[in-house]
Amino acid sequence: MKPMRRQSPWILGAIAGIALAGCDSGSAGSNATVATEAAAPPPSVLVAASGASTAANPAPPPPSAPATVPAPPDVAAPPPGAVRTATGLASKVLTPGTGKAHPKATDSVKLHYTGWTKAGQMFDSSVTRGAPVSFSLGGVMPGWTEGVQLMVVGEKRRFWIPASLAYGEHPRMGQPAGDLVFDIELVDIATPPKAPEDVKAPPASATKTASGLSYRVLTPGTGTAHPGATSNVVVHYSGWTPDGKLFDSSVTRGVAARFTLGNVIKGWTEGLQLMTKGEKARFWIPSSLAYGDRPTPGAPAGPLVFDIELVDFQ
Repeated sequence: MKPMRRQSPWILGAIAGIALAGCDSGSAGSNATVATEAAAPPPSVLVAASGASTAANPAPPPPSAPATVPAPPDVAAPPPGAVRTATGLASKVLTPGTGKAHPKATDSVKLHYTGWTKAGQMFDSSVTRGAPVSFSLGGVMPGWTEGVQLMVVGEKRRFWIPASLAYGEHPRMGQPAGDLVFDIELVDIATPPKAPEDVKAPPASATKTASGLSYRVLTPGTGTAHPGATSNVVVHYSGWTPDGKLFDSSVTRGVAARFTLGNVIKGWTEGLQLMTKGEKARFWIPSSLAYGDRPTPGAPAGPLVFDIELVDFQ
């Protein structure tokens, strides 16, 4: 079983609380191409398990990656020239961007970053790993959601994020406490997929199983075999709540998710076993087969809708 490659535990904010129970994951590029960019399958589809972490062993950085990034001289406090928003977020542009458009809270972004405490201790960096990270901007700490929307592609900016917009003064174990400082470079912006027209409820043409799972095939597969409950699968997916709110998508990250089928929500374990390689299907998953009506903080509540493409399995 391959170790899970890290999607930074520090920036995942709300969705970082959904822990992973021994899940395989890796990186696969869009259209089934295995990617070299470090990215874990987003935890929004994974089973919560007390004491488990969404971040296992990170892939070793390439030889050219620095072991650490020195803290900036103004790490302790924003300088007089920094711009401060109404929420208390302060920032200054380090390198102007080449783009014109700003990401929205519903977009996914690709970026490089390094984070320090006010004391100058580096606690995380995509730079030292030698690979940018990609994620949905609405699923990270409030300071990132607000701050990155101020940026354009190619821009590098320093942020001084108060504890109230980060993890607070008493965060969960492993997360940095208090005010934080980040240098962020916005590499790219991806527009999320639109909610399907039938997101509110399964249509009459959908098939319903005994468990209450409903689905319909969007694109037939090219294979004939089906994965089993313990198979390792590679998928692309997007997930919405019934009101059409996108909460997670591998499509916008351009990186497929890889995991063991037995370690995800029940609706996924059942549903993907109905699929064949190359197939794309839409699933309407009742809350009893997802995270329930009162899930772990950060997990979507109630019934959920997923478009899933089974890229490969073994």
